Amino acid sequence: MEHSHSHGGKHSSDHHHIHSQLAHPKHGNGTHPTHNSPMEHAGNDHHAMMIADFRKRFYVVLILTVPVLLLSPMIQQWLGIHVEFPGDQYVLAILSTVVFFYGGWPFLRGWTDEMRSKDPGMMTLIGFAITVAYGYSVATVFGLTGMDFFWELSTLILIMLLGHWIEMKSIAGASRELELLVQLMPDEAHLVTGGLVNEVKTADLKTGDVILIKPGEKVAADGTIVEGESSLNESMLTGESKPVQKRKGDEVIAGSINGNGAIRISVAHGSEQSYLSQVIKLVQDAQNSKSKTQLLANTAARWLTLIAIVIGILTFSYWYFAGGKDLAFSIERMVAVVVICCPHALGLAVPLVVAKSTAQSAKNGLLIKNRTAFENARKITTLVFDKTGTLTVGKFEVSKVVSYQSGLDELAILRFASALEQNSEHPIATGIIQKVKDLNIDIPKTKNFNAITGKGVEADVEGQHIKVVSPGYLKENKLNLPIEPDTDKASTVVFVLLDEMPIGYIALADTVRPESADAIRTLHDHHIKSILLTGDNKEVAASVASKLNMDSFFAEVLPHQKLEKIKELQKTGEYVAMTGDGVNDAPALAQADVGIAVGSGSDIAAETAGIVLVNSNPKDVANLILFGKATYRKMIQNLIWATGYNVIALPLAAGVLYGQGILLSPAAGAILMSVSTVVVAINASLLKVGN
Repeated sequence: MEHSHSHGGKHSSDHHHIHSQLAHPKHGNGTHPTHNSPMEHAGNDHHAMMIADFRKRFYVVLILTVPVLLLSPMIQQWLGIHVEFPGDQYVLAILSTVVFFYGGWPFLRGWTDEMRSKDPGMMTLIGFAITVAYGYSVATVFGLTGMDFFWELSTLILIMLLGHWIEMKSIAGASRELELLVQLMPDEAHLVTGGLVNEVKTADLKTGDVILIKPGEKVAADGTIVEGESSLNESMLTGESKPVQKRKGDEVIAGSINGNGAIRISVAHGSEQSYLSQVIKLVQDAQNSKSKTQLLANTAARWLTLIAIVIGILTFSYWYFAGGKDLAFSIERMVAVVVICCPHALGLAVPLVVAKSTAQSAKNGLLIKNRTAFENARKITTLVFDKTGTLTVGKFEVSKVVSYQSGLDELAILRFASALEQNSEHPIATGIIQKVKDLNIDIPKTKNFNAITGKGVEADVEGQHIKVVSPGYLKENKLNLPIEPDTDKASTVVFVLLDEMPIGYIALADTVRPESADAIRTLHDHHIKSILLTGDNKEVAASVASKLNMDSFFAEVLPHQKLEKIKELQKTGEYVAMTGDGVNDAPALAQADVGIAVGSGSDIAAETAGIVLVNSNPKDVANLILFGKATYRKMIQNLIWATGYNVIALPLAAGVLYGQGILLSPAAGAILMSVSTVVVAINASLLKVGN
């Protein structure tokens, strides 16, 4: 959230700008304010200054209000005391003038700004109310018959300042998660040049620089590990709670926290292009982007301002001309109506939830690029999943190892296979090697290595001739198996031969993520259909879809055909969300009502989707939809509260129940208005991913 602009150095009077930027994020020319870099967040210092300013004004007015109360005849009557001295009404007027100009300055300044921009709002109401009250009261001191209400004016400004102070703190609180993201980036890095390590500013790092990350430190830049290994905590960036083990060649994200190992990384790009900077920029843009609910709130606030002024004038006219009341009573009713109608709560109802939800989402690995797409998540009836890398792990993993020979166990079968596969880049080879590494099996050397085209590989291992081959090789050479492999249709099987005799097999599969079943179950619980869309063959698709209890599947679909499948679903009246990897799925993501891209940080800027999931975790998709619903609920709750209290308070302020002895004073109206603002702020702050 950006509040970095000020006018003439008088930060106090900029409250309105803060407010309207939260409520209607626009600059003078209708464009979004921008930073030179997402890392610059000076607006928050400005925000802190404004909080301090409101606090100072509140305490000064509080001190001045005590003598104002004691010098007011009505308060003296209530307290049963009598304070009188020559010129006391002038002292009262002078004290109240200081309260009006010093305490009321932010509101008066905001009023003139709103008038200048032809956009009357809450500052217009407050400025109008306190000016009428002050002008009338001063006139009574200088001869107008009637009773002043200096004490009402002082308490009204006092409560307004308190309400704004609390409100500013609430706004700052809603932005705190974003501030935490900004703080994740360390200021300095250890640059390695030759044999020396120098301290440099993170902002000065360039592509190709090598930096040292010591144990427990934050990673200063996106890059690739060139030396060392360690486990990194990326939870603040991706929402992944478990530390991730990283080795040479693995990519690391700036802002993640290093574990116990020292690592050296080659910097991938400058800090402005870093994943974290892009996340911060995305969160800022999302917080500043309007959605339909936001526009509804803005329209409601504008109408409420006009209604307040009209009803205020009508209230005054009724009591003064038809109700037979004096000028003081009639003005007091008008001021009470105008104050109680101030749409502060309404102005904050949506922006506070927006600020909270976008920052919370970013911390949980859900990056909202388009607010409307996020709000529309609540309407989703069908969720289309790409298979590889979303519902499945996205890489071949060993799912089963079986030995046919009593003298050889499963580890021996893996050991032989790994010897032959250790230099291959094939997905099957990498799956076997990964399993061997996980089990800490030492890989023996090979001699006379030879690739059997399209069928497998062979070599001599420790004096024995070993082959790792496909089922096709067995058929071709009419080799019989002791037992047929017991695997599902989604598995790929390779056989290990010793001197042309099958001694065992290894089954590999792109295994279904453990979280996938939970995600599909959650969607079903919320009456959302799940459909699998994959380029894989029908057998594999059917196997995955039935394992996860999905509603249906489309198999053997080419990337350009995915778009057509989305259209088909939309024609049947479904509100479709598509989740895919954002590269070959880009057209389908754009066609879907809500596009959810699964991708690494480097893809963020280029995605066509409205929402990006940092992890490829299907549970995040379910969380996103539930969080979208929770966010929308909070917005509607806030809008109902912010407008609803006026329905009861406004007639009371106008004096509808005056005959029954019930009358709301302007100060009581101000208290009610401030309370509604605080309720809205507290309600927004309770929003969490998972509620």
